[in-house]
Amino acid sequence: MTDASPTVAATPAEPVASATLRVVVINGSPNRQSKTMGLVDVILDTLRGMISIDTTYIDVYRLGPGFTGALGRDEVSPDVEAALRLAEQADLLVAATPIFRGSYPGMFKHFFDLVEQYALANKPVLLAATGGGEHHALALEHALRPLFGFFQALTVPVAIFAAAGDFDGTLLLNPRVYGRIEMSIRDVIDLLRTRATGASLGPDVPVPGR
Repeated sequence: MTDASPTVAATPAEPVASATLRVVVINGSPNRQSKTMGLVDVILDTLRGMISIDTTYIDVYRLGPGFTGALGRDEVSPDVEAALRLAEQADLLVAATPIFRGSYPGMFKHFFDLVEQYALANKPVLLAATGGGEHHALALEHALRPLFGFFQALTVPVAIFAAAGDFDGTLLLNPRVYGRIEMSIRDVIDLLRTRATGASLGPDVPVPGR
């Protein structure tokens, strides 16, 4: 006897939209076009090749008097408050700064002076810096990582540094740095996928100078 059971055609599964990682870049450079931001561009391109991202930039040198004149969170202007909240609500912070005389500039530090003490707890933070020579790379471990340790943030284990000689203008050329960027992100990509909220932060916050 022949089994005449009907054959049920498989229904193609609906494609699952990948979650979006909300990335906020804190730019500690005085210039938007800079080696620091050239390094950030490569970091974001590498990250974009592994996960869907939504990126917002905050240029601390362009936040204006509502930022520079504020001694506490209650004194900032509304647009600066919006920038601070973006950083606090990000899925991933990219903290990027030039190194001057062994440390980050004061404007970069002032931004984090205004961040709520526990707002970055357990938040992934990727550290990136540029400097005139390789000796400035020490600031990543001796200045930047302790700063975010205070906030109890999850700093990415592999920090990224590029010296002036690694660039042609603002274009990163050194393949060794490219390799370090890829290693840094691959080390934590599974974590970042679990942190991706799938929700966009929306258009760039109206930060002065952007």
